[in-house]
Amino acid sequence: MPIGRGIGSKSEMTNERIGRRIRWRAHRSGEAGMTLLELIIACTILLILSGAVTPLVRITIVRSREAELHRDLREIRNAIDRYKDMADTAAFRTEVTSNGYPPDLDTLVKGVIVAGNKRVRFLRRIPVDPMTGNTDWGMRSIQDDPDTTSWGGGNVFDVFSKSQGTALDGTKYADW
Repeated sequence: MPIGRGIGSKSEMTNERIGRRIRWRAHRSGEAGMTLLELIIACTILLILSGAVTPLVRITIVRSREAELHRDLREIRNAIDRYKDMADTAAFRTEVTSNGYPPDLDTLVKGVIVAGNKRVRFLRRIPVDPMTGNTDWGMRSIQDDPDTTSWGGGNVFDVFSKSQGTALDGTKYADW
């Protein structure tokens, strides 16, 4: 029997094994995951970044809707101008009181019959106002005041958005 191995040697071996297991688990758990402090720091950084990005996303969405409103207004106004140009050249019959402007926006979609029974359409459809979400546009006739918000009827000289909102540049959408 070797020296130093007596009755207490079995407990020494057990203590040594337990110590190795504890060190091995501590070493393994340090590599396997993150500490609580690291998780808190990572979450805080993500929270700050998402808080900074949210206003930029909202502004980008509003800016794209404003660009769409500009395009839709330009499309309708160009259709009104093309109708007026054709009416001035007597390509089709119009009422004398209309001054050559369309009676409503549906006329631009349905079109008019010109010489040779050919139908000319000026719009494929009435665009949806991106600010209100419907196709109900504010209209002005040639007899109305330039800043009126009520349509006098008779003809469509101009269109505007019925939205009461304010644009990013500080102007009202209805004034575009």
